[in-house]
Amino acid sequence: MAPATTTAPGRRIDTPELFAEEFSVSRETVSRLKTYEDLLKRWQKTINLVAPGTVADVWHRHFADSAQLWRLAESPTGVWLDFGSGAGFPGLVLAIMAAEKAATRHILIESDSRKAAFLREVVRHTGVAVDILCTRIESTETLAKVETASCVTARALAPLPRLAGLVAPYFELSTRGLFLKGREVAAELEAARRDWDFEYSLVPSLTETGARIVVLHGLRAKNSRITT
Repeated sequence: MAPATTTAPGRRIDTPELFAEEFSVSRETVSRLKTYEDLLKRWQKTINLVAPGTVADVWHRHFADSAQLWRLAESPTGVWLDFGSGAGFPGLVLAIMAAEKAATRHILIESDSRKAAFLREVVRHTGVAVDILCTRIESTETLAKVETASCVTARALAPLPRLAGLVAPYFELSTRGLFLKGREVAAELEAARRDWDFEYSLVPSLTETGARIVVLHGLRAKNSRITT
């Protein structure tokens, strides 16, 4: 069972000060996130990185939403893979937090070259160690470059039945998946069970009432002929 969160779901974490208080991060981490925020708002003018209505609410809708996953890692070590990273949520926020907290390696996979360029710009300005792969998750190139991981994360990438197929090649027995999901998560879990065996727990989101985080492990196909 995943650990309980410390904050009631739906609390607003919409300033750097509230973020630092909630997640117990240093001033250096907050400074890096402020740099990230500035770059996001600048690039958003020419590239649709996030929904336009969320740009003014970056700390709550994107930074806090991503950061809550850190607490759910059984052991914050090893390789962390983030699939469909987009503007870096949750993977790049977790990498920035990890820079002061743990000896982890972070790999972000994003097939859109413009978004991958944005991620590299944030990494350059913040000075965090992150590998950015501009490739498709299911490609042989990705499979050749990336091995199994300690933790796999994704937000708004695909429904769980499809997501399970995408991430399964990167899972081993101890791998933990942390997937941000909305109100339809129960139906997605039921559908995924048709083709996949796994253990899971559901944790209420800190940032969105009714949303859940799927904490998943032991992922394996019921039928070895299943493809992604």
